[in-house]
Amino acid sequence: MKAVCWHGSKDVRVDTVPDPKILNPRDAIIKITSTAICGSDLHLYDGVIPTMQSGDILGHEFMGEIVELGSAVKNLSIGDRVVVPFTIACGNCAFCRRDKWSLCDNSNPNQFMAEALYGYSAAGLFGYSHLFGGYAGGQAEYARVPFADTGLFKVPEGLTDEQVLFLTDVFPTGYMAAENCDIQPGDVVAVWGCGPVGQFAIRSAYMLGAERVIAIDEVPERLKMAKEQCGAEVINFKEVDAGEALKQMTGGRGPDSCIDAVGLEAHGAGVDALYDLAKQAVRLETDRPTALRQILVACSKGGTVSIPGVYGGLLDKVPFGAAFSKGLTMKMGQTHVHKYLRPLMERIQNGDIDPSFIITHRFSLEDAPKGYKIFKEKKEDCIKVVLKP
Repeated sequence: MKAVCWHGSKDVRVDTVPDPKILNPRDAIIKITSTAICGSDLHLYDGVIPTMQSGDILGHEFMGEIVELGSAVKNLSIGDRVVVPFTIACGNCAFCRRDKWSLCDNSNPNQFMAEALYGYSAAGLFGYSHLFGGYAGGQAEYARVPFADTGLFKVPEGLTDEQVLFLTDVFPTGYMAAENCDIQPGDVVAVWGCGPVGQFAIRSAYMLGAERVIAIDEVPERLKMAKEQCGAEVINFKEVDAGEALKQMTGGRGPDSCIDAVGLEAHGAGVDALYDLAKQAVRLETDRPTALRQILVACSKGGTVSIPGVYGGLLDKVPFGAAFSKGLTMKMGQTHVHKYLRPLMERIQNGDIDPSFIITHRFSLEDAPKGYKIFKEKKEDCIKVVLKP
């Protein structure tokens, strides 16, 4: 089969690789009908996530049709259309039973790697390094899905791929980010980063009752989408100081909640952004926490900081004293996708949201390297790339 494979920093190729096979009775093989390039994939593309190996198959946002089932999978049938959560979960461990699916105890076969870095291992992830299991990803023609009886979610009739594809990651991720804010009537929520997760965080914040949402970015087409498609007020941090603008827009109080939808490769306009770039370039710092620094200072007293943006290692010059002094609550982590599949599918069916609004580019699988390049370089007003195997 054809698959998008990682061969080093900025080196993504479409290779011919062996077809996946059933390895466990709870496995399924799906023929992929739609897949997408995620902002998190760009961390792999840039070479900042460790334990990648040449030839690894990328992709964690994918869906398709079941073509083969393991003998233990009784709740699915050949031919079912399904979406695939990017987090792999067993369904039986203490964390899965408590709806903390992304912390599954049993789905990462390389737990020793994660434990060395983080103390404990979270769930395995599709197409996201050997640190998180070394699983082949879904930017391919076919994929093996472990724990299929728990993970695969059937698509109701009448919904297109593009309406449900983003249930695999970015829609639940944006929704969980907003839910973590514990939004109360009248709240003002600020969202740093207007990529796909940021866009869904904005829409979700409104769905959960926010009175105002303010979006911060530097990319004109992203700010335009945040304003016109999602209803946010917008700040271009290259044109104004985001912190001062937020004070003015909130009467000096600051946002009640702040969402960091940027993560470890943040850009910025200040000296600290240059500092982070320099330190990361010589491997003295793993992450660039420019957006997080702004958030901890800008957030209102007693506010909540929600972090769906991926962080991988060690952060420098983080104003933790500001967080302590103001009594901030911080919530973060990979998304418990399984928890949100049914309620968000119902949102789509009810017409509350059509997630396909974020799609700006559609390519064949063969054109994936072009998709990665324009997404990374923010060319052609690119916000979200969907690939069709």
